[in-house]
Amino acid sequence: MNQKIYQVDAFTNKVFGGNPAAVCPLDNWLSDEVMQNIAMENNLAETAFYVKQPNHYELRWFTPAVEVDLCGHATLAAAHVLFHNEGYQGEMIRFMSPRSGELTVKREGKQLTLNFPKDIYEDVPLLDVIVDGFNIKPKAVLKGKTDYVFVYDSEEEILKMNPDFGVIKKLDCRGIIATSPGNDVDFVSRF
Repeated sequence: MNQKIYQVDAFTNKVFGGNPAAVCPLDNWLSDEVMQNIAMENNLAETAFYVKQPNHYELRWFTPAVEVDLCGHATLAAAHVLFHNEGYQGEMIRFMSPRSGELTVKREGKQLTLNFPKDIYEDVPLLDVIVDGFNIKPKAVLKGKTDYVFVYDSEEEILKMNPDFGVIKKLDCRGIIATSPGNDVDFVSRF
């Protein structure tokens, strides 16, 4: 099998910096098993696969282990490949994902900007099973479509956190975002 694969370092202008993602332009969808195996062999956080349609590009993302609902840096990497390697001439690329809906990437000078789908977060009770995974109790817990957000009072609390990943893996979520106001920036967070 021959498959064109690009590796793009997002969020940087330096080689070996940023957040790497693989991008595979396809003429037609491969089987899920083949795409999963390609992502596993790439062994990067995400591999983006896209197929051109008349008015948009269909887009999917795979980690080395599973298909995921959304990946921002791999979406930007796919747009970079289209703009810089595959000859896309427009100023905006419209992606459609079966799991995340429509995503658009705009070229603004040398920068690319991505719109993220809106997620609604709701307050949830501070259950012991949630807090057991952290050594510092959050002041609030919110739940979105795929993630929990733990809100803390200070950057120092975020720095002192020692998560128990075994407990976290058992929760009904993709991950936990811990955040607080920052000392020298607006906010800090860990995922």
